[in-house]
Amino acid sequence: MKTIEKILYHIKCDGPVTAKVLADKFQLTTMGVRQHLQAMEEQGLVDSYDVKVKVGRPTRHWQLTSQGHHRFSDHHSELAVQTLDAVNDLFGQQGLQAIIAKREQQTLHHYQAAISDCHDLKSKLVTLTELRQHDGYMAELICDDNGFLLIENHCPICLAASHCPSLCQSELAIFQQLLGNSTLIQRQEHIITGQRRCAYRITSK
Repeated sequence: MKTIEKILYHIKCDGPVTAKVLADKFQLTTMGVRQHLQAMEEQGLVDSYDVKVKVGRPTRHWQLTSQGHHRFSDHHSELAVQTLDAVNDLFGQQGLQAIIAKREQQTLHHYQAAISDCHDLKSKLVTLTELRQHDGYMAELICDDNGFLLIENHCPICLAASHCPSLCQSELAIFQQLLGNSTLIQRQEHIITGQRRCAYRITSK
């Protein structure tokens, strides 16, 4: 992976970051990283903003632009949108909802088989995170004092979900059915509402 791609991937997953943090992570000089970032800025992939600090000059943070986010492909997204439109035209909303329900059922069965040997919430979530990572969601799991936070830094069906919000509702329904009614799942961040990632707070009731 080229340095620029590594930088893009890091910002995609971790959010706004300074040149020094990137330099330390990739064992480069801060000047070298700044040159990469400036080149990426000229390409429209990143932009920056300054954060005031108590002492000294403001700290410059770099973040992805919309164009930068689009560098991470949405699996055949245009085709997916066209297919949804075609189903709606041919079979109406009822047919479209039937397609979404069928996808939900298939995904749920696949996930259920994968977690069949998991006997506690944490092990289920670890496996679910691996499944979502494999499916292109750039998923990670954080355990903290408030339970678990399932983070998806990318959405490979983002364009289709923006076009058809029922897909997002279906994703949440899959998680709920998979983890059971004794688990509370709350979506705290949502890519299609303009936030940089989707994040789900998951706790036992």
